Amino acid sequence: MREPQSSRWMDGKQLAAQMRAALAARVAARPAGIRPPCLAVIQVGDVAASSVYVRNKRRACLEAGFQSIGVALESDATQVELETRVQALNDDPDVDGILVQLPLPPHLDGNRVLGMIDPAKDVDGFHPVNVGRLVLGQDGLAPCTPRGVMALLAHYGVDVAGRRAVVLGRSAIVGRPLAAMLLNADATVTVAHSRTAHLAQVAAEGEILVVAVGRPGFVTPGMVRPGAVVVDVGINRLPDGRIVGDVRLDVAHVASLMSPVPGGVGPMTIAALLENTWKSYATRMGVDA
Repeated sequence: MREPQSSRWMDGKQLAAQMRAALAARVAARPAGIRPPCLAVIQVGDVAASSVYVRNKRRACLEAGFQSIGVALESDATQVELETRVQALNDDPDVDGILVQLPLPPHLDGNRVLGMIDPAKDVDGFHPVNVGRLVLGQDGLAPCTPRGVMALLAHYGVDVAGRRAVVLGRSAIVGRPLAAMLLNADATVTVAHSRTAHLAQVAAEGEILVVAVGRPGFVTPGMVRPGAVVVDVGINRLPDGRIVGDVRLDVAHVASLMSPVPGGVGPMTIAALLENTWKSYATRMGVDA
């Protein structure tokens, strides 16, 4: 299907590059004698998709002047081994951010592992303390993909205050925290999901529609309010190798703004991860955030 030209595309790749460049300038301008920020990434096993994500995160760190520590565990690593590594990073004063690459092998308790990360180093924003701060509208480390979505909306001048926002998907990684962020920004928010009655009608009520359901081409033009801002969080690999989102390309003929896949939210997620790491670092080292 040819990419429509009728809407303005939200270029997350370009904005993320600008954000990373700004962080690199901050790192370069840090006071003399102070170490750069440091992000530690733990990966269990060698799942191909996870390995790609980890490489991209570490590459982005290096480009921004951050230090990057990679901790690779075998797929049969025990809960104790994983938790021991996490605790060692918690105790390391030279580590500012800790990320455990998900998903973990099924024999490991991911919730327990995420819950033991120091909330001040929880740059993924998944610790219950940071989730609670987000829901209460308090300052903390927010989940990266929702933070990236909000940055993308702000960059393109989308004022969410007073607008009707519909979030398709209720995951703890995207849907629920993004709904909290939108509420904190004074939007009127509906979270819809697979059990929502009249889902297409609900989706079409959104002046801002964010889609994170993990189903390629799930949202069609008939599900979108004319002139809506559409953010596609989905990343799906088709049998022919193409990467597509949860929203059909022809939705761009209906929307006023739309994020592409790839090149939309994905790069923003990594940029937000670096910003969270900088925030943790700045607090720890006493430099300007």
